[in-house]
Amino acid sequence: MTASALSRRALLRGGLTLGCSAAAFPLATRVTFAAAPGDNRLVVIVLRGALDGLAAVGPYEDRDYRAMRPTLATHPDRGGLDLDGRFALHPRLAPLAPLWDKGELAVVHAVSTPYRDKRSHFDGQDVLENGAQYADGRMTRGRDGWLNRALSHLPGARAETAIAVGRGSMLLLDGDNPALSWAPDSDLTLSPQTMDLLRAVPARDPLFAAATAEATEIDAMVDGMVAPAPGMAPAVGGLDVGMEDAGAMPGAMGGPMQGERPERIDARSLAVLSAEMLRGESRIAAFSLGGYDTHRKQAATIRKPLEQLAEAIVTLEAGLGPDIWSRTAVMCVTEFGRTARENGSGGTDHGTAGAMIYAGGALSAARVRGRWPGLGSSDLYQDRDLMPTDDLRRHAAWTLRSLFGLPTSALERDVFPGLALGDDPGTLA
Repeated sequence: MTASALSRRALLRGGLTLGCSAAAFPLATRVTFAAAPGDNRLVVIVLRGALDGLAAVGPYEDRDYRAMRPTLATHPDRGGLDLDGRFALHPRLAPLAPLWDKGELAVVHAVSTPYRDKRSHFDGQDVLENGAQYADGRMTRGRDGWLNRALSHLPGARAETAIAVGRGSMLLLDGDNPALSWAPDSDLTLSPQTMDLLRAVPARDPLFAAATAEATEIDAMVDGMVAPAPGMAPAVGGLDVGMEDAGAMPGAMGGPMQGERPERIDARSLAVLSAEMLRGESRIAAFSLGGYDTHRKQAATIRKPLEQLAEAIVTLEAGLGPDIWSRTAVMCVTEFGRTARENGSGGTDHGTAGAMIYAGGALSAARVRGRWPGLGSSDLYQDRDLMPTDDLRRHAAWTLRSLFGLPTSALERDVFPGLALGDDPGTLA
């Protein structure tokens, strides 16, 4: 890491002790960007709280599905959008139906990370973003993110142009490749006196001064970039964390989950800023959406998070434009799935296998992929969860290989240590 990168990272992640609010300065990541060679783009959306893949894309032809979910099954008879005669898209994801019709939406069912049994959001998200191979939740020695490690294998990547947007921490892009950070609702408007102080403090440190100037410059750029849509209030909607439900989880504190904050930043702002950066030098973006921890009354509580996901993807498509969208893959991942059976409070609890959702013009076809294990009692993991039939990391690795040409050796050794890449799942063209 260069001295200038280290100085900028320290400034933008640590803030300044100048007596002004820490919220006025860019902090940790929720959206991250990195420059890379080539014309392809990747957007990784982390769905925090454990998305119920069996609700988002319901296997309505499985004979056990309705019996296990008498009120929560996603079925064409209940407003679900039939995709292929076997699976139905949740009604709140209906804005994505045109993408399916164009061959630009896909799902991979029954995938998971190696994490097993403890079903902790904290550990599950760490394993998801770190890319570790350990079933007990341990991370790689560097405690860094797999997307950050991937940057090291992109020839010509300019790590100094990476940027992170949002207040929640995002392990996915933490590591030796530095990233600036920004929140869409941050504001560096300071009084003239404070600006004089801000210039005076680093006056004898050119690197620190350059980082300060860069921060104010980015703020001016972002201010005009994420204005709310007509009729919409700024920063509404939910990046509510997937919070533990104190009634459903004994001993839960009911506070924010790891990587989340109580602040609410709307999905549209994150997607607008992502599209803006990806139209420029950036090639990789990542951000988080929350609210997927649906222990109670899931039929109601899952609506808003799914709407936000659909809005984010549709906004990305519109913001990137047809040419760039045709070379883009959006990959949505979550820490684990949810129980196959609905619980007594009309929700679902922490599970094992879940679903990945893909969108973008770089996809090969509209298809529900993955080896479906079935929902019979003998087919379930521990008689409660959808059985994992593939490693989520394998699909992420093939996405990197397809878009950016990362070699198999680097993916299996460095990006996802211990992973066996196997055959191409064919999700991307």
